[in-house]
Amino acid sequence: MAGLHLSNVRKNYGNVEVIKGIDLTVEHGEFVVFVGPSGCGKSTLLRMIAGLEEITGGDVFIGDRRCNDVAPRDRGVAMVFQSYALYPHMTVEENVGFGLRLTGVPKPERARRVREVARILQMEELLSRRPSQLSGGQRQRVAIGRAIIRHPEVFLFDEPLSNLDAALRVDMRMELSKLHAELGATMIYVTHDQVEAMTMADKIVVLNFGEVQQVGTPMELYNHPANLFVAGFIGAPKMNLLPVTVDAVTATDVTISSPSLRQTVLPLAASGLVIGDRLTFGIRPHLLTPQDGGSIGGQVRLIERLGDTTIVEVKGEDATVFAAIDGDTDVALEQTLMLAFDPAKAHLFGPDGVRL
Repeated sequence: MAGLHLSNVRKNYGNVEVIKGIDLTVEHGEFVVFVGPSGCGKSTLLRMIAGLEEITGGDVFIGDRRCNDVAPRDRGVAMVFQSYALYPHMTVEENVGFGLRLTGVPKPERARRVREVARILQMEELLSRRPSQLSGGQRQRVAIGRAIIRHPEVFLFDEPLSNLDAALRVDMRMELSKLHAELGATMIYVTHDQVEAMTMADKIVVLNFGEVQQVGTPMELYNHPANLFVAGFIGAPKMNLLPVTVDAVTATDVTISSPSLRQTVLPLAASGLVIGDRLTFGIRPHLLTPQDGGSIGGQVRLIERLGDTTIVEVKGEDATVFAAIDGDTDVALEQTLMLAFDPAKAHLFGPDGVRL
């Protein structure tokens, strides 16, 4: 296995720049997830690593080898696509071993390696079946097995679970995490689903408009988002973001307020702020708790009961917030609900969208 390094990687389609100078290092054995909205460039970047898209500028290193001009089959990577792309007339065993057959691996060695892959993916009983006899999750296992059998240096996954139903996606996320632990492989995984990113990744790369917004562990991104985009993208429900005005500034704290937020002192040393500055206040829904005299309040407009958690939408004077509260909390539509939070866990973002 090997790591990966991208140096100022760029991609243009004509005059349109879709990947804008990305620098990134993926260490050997890491599970890295590229996440972002549709059209952010994450699949294009993955295909550039695989050699399926030409690089306009910069360098791609896999291990210590510069791979800009290396053919996809010689890069030591294996890619699993959203589409399973299995041969319908072949059995599972033949599908998994087909790549080895093309490269001339002897039949006994092919059979041994197919059995080993089938053991890892727990699909020994499927080897004699054809794709039409498999469920979606089983077909995806076969596609993954076809990648594993090549012993690649880097695994690339392009939204491999998007065709599966919700329950099966959860199961397959667990299976992929177990597979990563067993193989100790370098894996890069693309998804638009931030829940997949949070639950699977050692490191998340958040992309938007072809640029890296932040790189870090799931909890680093969740607790310390670099900017408004990351704050709003990572987390479900997403972070509440409210426009606020600076009322007072000292060396150790900032006092803010808005029509929907009572005057609140945040323990934050932010130089350069002055009274009257317009900022954005952020607080995670699960950090809001019902409390008389709380700082945020309004009328309850929506209640979603999820068992141990209840999601409540509260409309204030100029903003709407969501709170993830205890599932047993007695709350009703149209009632006035006040919410409290720990100021030390709130965030402030400047006019440029960067967290202060």
